Amino acid sequence: MHWRQTLIPTLRQIPKEAEATSHQLLLKAGFIHKLSSGVYSYLPLGLRVLQKISAIIREEMSRAGSVELLLPSLHPAELWKKTGRYDALGGDKIAFKNRSDQEFVLGPTHEEVITDLAGSFIQSHNQLPVSLYQIQTKFRDELRPRFGIVRTKEFIMKDAYSFHASENDLDITYEKMYEAYKRIYARSGLSFEVVGADTGIMGGKVSHEFMVRSPYGEDHIAICKTCKTATSRDIAMRKITEKQDSDNALNQKPLEMFETPNLRTISEISNKFSIPAEQIVKTILYFADGKPLAALVSGISEVNESKLRKAAKVSQLILATAEQIRELTGSPVGFSGPVGLKGVQIIGDDELRLMTNFVTGANQKDQHYRHVNLGRDFKVDLMADIRYVKEGDQCPDCSSVYGLFTAMEIGHTFKLGTRYSKALAANFKDEKGEEKPMIMGCYGIGVNRIMAASVDQHHDEKGIIWPKAIAPFDIEIITVNQQDGESAKIAEELLSFLEKKSFSVLYDDRDERAGVKFNDAELIGIPVQVIVSERNLAKGELEIKTRFDRKSSLISKSEFLNAIDQIVKSIP
Repeated sequence: MHWRQTLIPTLRQIPKEAEATSHQLLLKAGFIHKLSSGVYSYLPLGLRVLQKISAIIREEMSRAGSVELLLPSLHPAELWKKTGRYDALGGDKIAFKNRSDQEFVLGPTHEEVITDLAGSFIQSHNQLPVSLYQIQTKFRDELRPRFGIVRTKEFIMKDAYSFHASENDLDITYEKMYEAYKRIYARSGLSFEVVGADTGIMGGKVSHEFMVRSPYGEDHIAICKTCKTATSRDIAMRKITEKQDSDNALNQKPLEMFETPNLRTISEISNKFSIPAEQIVKTILYFADGKPLAALVSGISEVNESKLRKAAKVSQLILATAEQIRELTGSPVGFSGPVGLKGVQIIGDDELRLMTNFVTGANQKDQHYRHVNLGRDFKVDLMADIRYVKEGDQCPDCSSVYGLFTAMEIGHTFKLGTRYSKALAANFKDEKGEEKPMIMGCYGIGVNRIMAASVDQHHDEKGIIWPKAIAPFDIEIITVNQQDGESAKIAEELLSFLEKKSFSVLYDDRDERAGVKFNDAELIGIPVQVIVSERNLAKGELEIKTRFDRKSSLISKSEFLNAIDQIVKSIP
């Protein structure tokens, strides 16, 4: 490939809106181009990387026994309504009506569509198991697109789905996919963690997230510093330290209301009255399966809605609106509290057992209570672990402390069970002729996220350092002086020779200054550079530079032709 025949618009300056390293470098190196917020074009170099990643995925999916197909992006909304996910998707959903007044959803994922397909053609246990996958663009109306191609309104995913007659059969396929995922990420050159995870909107009983540590990630991994157990913060549990009730009773002070005019937040109250945030209790109001629920956590904690949903044994949690809060508490947002709260289920986090004389809202405008105590001033319907773990929380298995790490999800696997097959009547007949819903598994990979994660993990101050397996080209040929006829002739001969040996090669045939070409070569990060200069050719030599260690050496033309295989093989 000649540079002048393709489109590689390298930039000298990093766009101001680019925060993440991958976002900065992929824009600067001409791999992607922003069309609008959360929408990107993949330029020729970027597309080649995606194709390399996709090739690895296809090989490993085939090895795991999965077969590729392609499903439509336009989904009849009725399918999503049957599974209940139409409403659950909320504002992330991109839906519209066509000229015939039919409503469609632009697919953010394909469980409904694949289940409908399987239900149409699989009738017998003799046809199971079946595993199908696709690599396709998905859509969601992301509220806050961030970090370039990490969080976007359209994104490229590999999603696989498996159908089974028994849970045991699902377990076998799930393990194959689990191992395939580890091979995909290892072959792509990524360092990654596998953690137990929440099934969330997908449903099911078991799931694992494949994560890369990243300062730009929006997920967190909790890792025990002793037993090294790694868990998504969404489901990580903690050891609860008990406190004697007698200790609480001895130290309780009289309940007291105090004025907090226009002070609605934890930080405002803490700063105004010098009250530590951990001594304030937040009351978060929800509707759980349509019924009001209050969740209580300390001012330095966050409600974990997944834990709360499980503790309350409900399927749906929706935050109460300002109007609903006023109806439930008689006060505006920011003044809710558990004392005197009626007609609302109250679930308190276990940390409240350790707190005495804390502050809460008083369910009156501009008023809070101080010296509130659990049991004396209010009662809860349930105590449970309903908050996210924090740095220093104790592991429930060994009592050592957790460390928290920011991470980015690059893949997710689920044992879905019959959540979708029941809703969409995707049934089969077993050995006895009895009709049963198919048991399903689901396995997703963020293809463009692998690309971003690789850049975040493999770069230096000069630019990207692509792992060999997913680099857009194996080798880049650079002429120091394109106007020199002998240099251009040798470069063309090298291009022809290397391509015949099945290497992918980019030849920088631009009539640019050598410094510009060298800087661009470092920026785009192709693993091996072959530099052709008049001075070295006069000695019958070529310069070879490896991007990962930036080492260069001179080698004779005759030796180069025999040594290039070994040179490329040496690249990690």
